[in-house]
Amino acid sequence: MVEAAPSPTVARLAGALYLGTIVFGLFAEVGSRGSLIVGSDATATARAILANEALFRAGLAADLVMLACYVGVTTLFLDMFRPVHAGVSRMAAAFSLIGIAVLAADTLLLLVPLRLLATTPYLAVLGAPQREAATLLALKVHGDGYDVSLAFFGIYCLMLGWLAWRSGFLPRVIGALMALAGACYILNSIADLAAPAFARMLSPHLMDPTLIGETALALWLLVFGAGRRSKQSLIA
Repeated sequence: MVEAAPSPTVARLAGALYLGTIVFGLFAEVGSRGSLIVGSDATATARAILANEALFRAGLAADLVMLACYVGVTTLFLDMFRPVHAGVSRMAAAFSLIGIAVLAADTLLLLVPLRLLATTPYLAVLGAPQREAATLLALKVHGDGYDVSLAFFGIYCLMLGWLAWRSGFLPRVIGALMALAGACYILNSIADLAAPAFARMLSPHLMDPTLIGETALALWLLVFGAGRRSKQSLIA
């Protein structure tokens, strides 16, 4: 089925916002927090955060930009894919917004380390080891919350993959990659939350398809927009 292509401007804006989501999200999770959390060493983690507070706060700011970009992506994709299947498009947007809400609430946990490690008089009752342990606990629980949000984003990506496959204005390979990304998100989240031992056995590259699929969709929309294709090109 070939649907009318969305406006090139809308498609490219969606691509730009999606790319922004990816870039700011990676910086926040990997470039900022990932470089400061030292395994299960609470003391080393606390020292790293105190020594690089600006980097930690930059990660927080990047999280907010990422969430704002994803709200824009969700809204634009809702309109773009509504002609393909209105019901699935609405349901996909709902799952995305739930994931965004969970992640936004989860971000509040990142303020805990900054509060605990500050030289605040009312926290003097807690010794340094207690504050450092609570700091690491907050970061670990934030990671659990991230897994919960990614389960909803995984369902969103699965639905986007199906919509892209049927759309006629995006290459079907993009739809397949997005569906694979969604499946990887869901598997990773369920494993981390329900079977941590099994999660540790999974390949560290399990999440690679998520980056490939989402980046492919973002770049395609940003560079090429979305154009009508013939049935022959859809089959190829």
